[in-house]
Amino acid sequence: MNAPLRVGLAGLGSMGRNHLRHLSTRESCVLAAIADPDPQLLDDAVTKTGAAGFADALAMIADAAPDAVVIAAPTTAHASVALAAIERGLPVLVEKPLAATVAEGIAIVDAARARGVPLQVGHVERFNPAVLELGRRLAKGWVGTLYSITSRRAGPFPARIRDVGVTIDLATHDADILSWIAGERPTRVYAETAQRLHASNEDLLFGLLHFPSGTTGMLDVNWLTPAKRRQLTVVGESGMFELDYLTQRLTFTSADVGSPTLIDGYATTFEGNVVDVDVASHEPLAAELDSFLDVARSGDRPVVDGEDGLWALAIASSLLQAAAAGRPVLLDDFAGRIPAR
Repeated sequence: MNAPLRVGLAGLGSMGRNHLRHLSTRESCVLAAIADPDPQLLDDAVTKTGAAGFADALAMIADAAPDAVVIAAPTTAHASVALAAIERGLPVLVEKPLAATVAEGIAIVDAARARGVPLQVGHVERFNPAVLELGRRLAKGWVGTLYSITSRRAGPFPARIRDVGVTIDLATHDADILSWIAGERPTRVYAETAQRLHASNEDLLFGLLHFPSGTTGMLDVNWLTPAKRRQLTVVGESGMFELDYLTQRLTFTSADVGSPTLIDGYATTFEGNVVDVDVASHEPLAAELDSFLDVARSGDRPVVDGEDGLWALAIASSLLQAAAAGRPVLLDDFAGRIPAR
């Protein structure tokens, strides 16, 4: 029981190399095997870690016999690799998005439940200390009734992303976070998308989410902004939280706006009473992997489980459907297809 877990890593892309950095230095696990079709990336990783190298992730799962698997392969490969690992009874951490389609996501979740295998989805923002502190403050009633949640996730175009658009790749983060903050799933969505630089998929999304309680969510997600931005604003009857995912800064502005001030003697503004909230900073991915290794040992339910990942994927897919149809889309159909816990 005290022996380090033997972990297999599938994929050495941008996120895969981040997982490699952590898994190769964890005392609680041994990076036993790595799979990637790029010979140079694979050779470098094997040389640095001493792990067994495989060109194919399915061969790694079959031949290396790991105790758990982290999947950071391209999104379109998630289903086949996850299902192969689950079939062997292996705990799985799948990078977000859970899968390329809702049907594939359902197949993964169903298989994990049938096999009794822990399935964690890599929505790393849930482990961001600023997000966790925000959640604690909201639970204590700092904003009272929740009015709106606005998320901005923008940055330059990543040439590495070819298989999906910005909605499935990035907006799944925000679909999950907004649902977590609201404490409920949206029932209706609407969106507009655009394709400016990507060869085959959308690279800009503006989305609206309606929650049963009346809370409204808004997503601004794109690969067109020349500077990376990761921001969240939560507004309620008693005030407003503003969060920067990158700097892990969290501020609270009370609803008592006070007297107006003037900018240059003519532009009226309200600065508000702003306070910085203390946040104990740490790297979210490190916390996510530690959580997964604990789950792989205990068999407990992950912090972000398959159902969470499936809902994020369903919301993102509904946003694309709404944009294509030019009308709001109800999530009743998805709610009926997604297996409840």
